[in-house]
Amino acid sequence: MVKCLKEKGLVVAVTGDGTNDAPALKEADIGLSMGIQGTEVAKESSDIVILDDNFAAVATVLSWGRCVYNNIQKFIQFQLTVNVAALVINFVAAISAGEVPLTAVQLLWVNLIMDTLGALALATERPTKDLMDKPPVGRTEPLITNIMWRNLLSQALYQISVLLTLQFRGESVFNVSKKVNDTLIFNTFVLCQVFNEFNARKLERKNVFEGIQRNKLFLGIIGMTVILQVVMVEFLKRFANTERLNWGQWGACIGIAAASWPIGWIVKCIPVPNKPVFTYLKWKNIKGICK
Repeated sequence: MVKCLKEKGLVVAVTGDGTNDAPALKEADIGLSMGIQGTEVAKESSDIVILDDNFAAVATVLSWGRCVYNNIQKFIQFQLTVNVAALVINFVAAISAGEVPLTAVQLLWVNLIMDTLGALALATERPTKDLMDKPPVGRTEPLITNIMWRNLLSQALYQISVLLTLQFRGESVFNVSKKVNDTLIFNTFVLCQVFNEFNARKLERKNVFEGIQRNKLFLGIIGMTVILQVVMVEFLKRFANTERLNWGQWGACIGIAAASWPIGWIVKCIPVPNKPVFTYLKWKNIKGICK
């Protein structure tokens, strides 16, 4: 039965506790055995051992599994937005002006705080009830969904348009020197990622602040990121190749970055098709290619 279901492209889970259940537990995509009454053979053949023999724990396993998958999607969406924006901004500036607004040290700094701290912030979200209301993800479903493409492209386009405007018109708009303008671009870019981190918490829901008070680590990481950015701009000028900004310039950076919240809310009103943007091979074709 397990083999037939897998050949149909379904994801199969099996529970068992006896030695006779071992072949099915091993053949299944996910095997769950009982930790107390289960035999050693069943435990070795399974992927997950339910320590208290409580079948209700399967629901907990499901919720946490979906939560981890959802958190991975959140981080991928967030990280792709950062990378797409940084790549396009530096490429366009290099082609048109012959110089890049974001230096190597600044990009390394962005990668440090966005890869490490960003991953910790988004990976620590706990399971919510609405995760169990969604249908299961199929074997051939894309990791990056249409909803994620919609969210990340809208934020990336906003960041690219704003930062390129600062690159070519910032000096005249703010009446500042070239180095101060580059600092404005760098500071705005980082703050855009900080604000967009809130948007990444909810892939579909418009209220990105729902349940945020329960995730103290997320709030702590956001606060730490902001503090480190202030230190980077104001006190590590030689290292980061930046200039100090006044209160008005900081306010402009924060205002531009904060606009990502209403943009994210508006974009989530736009419906997207269920069919993936890109064509993916079916599971049977993939198996045939592998063979």
